[in-house]
Amino acid sequence: MIRVIMHGCNGHMGQVVTGLIKEETDMEIVAGIDPVDCRDNGYPVYASVGDCDVEADVVIDFASAGAMDALLAFGVERRIPMVLCTTGLSAEQLRAVEEAGKKVAVLRSANMSLGVNLLLKLLKEAAGVLAPAGFDIEIVEKHHNRKVDAPSGTALALADSINESLDNVYEYKFDRSQTREKRDRKEIGISAVRGGTIVGDHDVIFAGTDEVITFSHTAYSRAIFGKGAVSAARFLAGRPAGYYQMSDVIDAQS
Repeated sequence: MIRVIMHGCNGHMGQVVTGLIKEETDMEIVAGIDPVDCRDNGYPVYASVGDCDVEADVVIDFASAGAMDALLAFGVERRIPMVLCTTGLSAEQLRAVEEAGKKVAVLRSANMSLGVNLLLKLLKEAAGVLAPAGFDIEIVEKHHNRKVDAPSGTALALADSINESLDNVYEYKFDRSQTREKRDRKEIGISAVRGGTIVGDHDVIFAGTDEVITFSHTAYSRAIFGKGAVSAARFLAGRPAGYYQMSDVIDAQS
């Protein structure tokens, strides 16, 4: 049985993961971390990781960037693998995550969806064929009207995946309203739409002469991110120290 600590257990995603793991036969949540203990989760909840002395095999983190430093120190000290799903980390925190990976197994992804992470791999192959053939690349992302950042972290991850396969020679274009000029051949346009209750929608468009190829991913529920985190936790438990990605989870399942 894989023993899980749920970091951020009383948040929306923490509750999603709690519900998902209840259905698993090989995993159980043995403790939760959340400053507000307002729910009966069926497991003990601690206000901070420093208060938690429960033995576990892996941590799943859906909390806040402000709680990341303490979590990394906890995971390294206790040698507990960590699946890090919190977004909005600073550059300094990202460096700390990589440093932690030298001492304990760490997996971090901008998007925990297995579908999105498979798309990241597919785009590298597509870009390697289509970009040299003159196809323009545009990304359009759509999210709910409460999302405050733009473009989304997933849109940037998609652009980065494409750019890495093209020797990082492309520049990102976020706004065309301030200039009147022809599109540069070596740019990736990234547009953001905000409205309603859209969970997450990403289109990557390769537009060539007389043909267009579009890769699309639509999230209908936030449960897909929880499912990805559960798969990542199953993969990470028992792994040696290292900095892992969702692509490693996909490779292990294929």
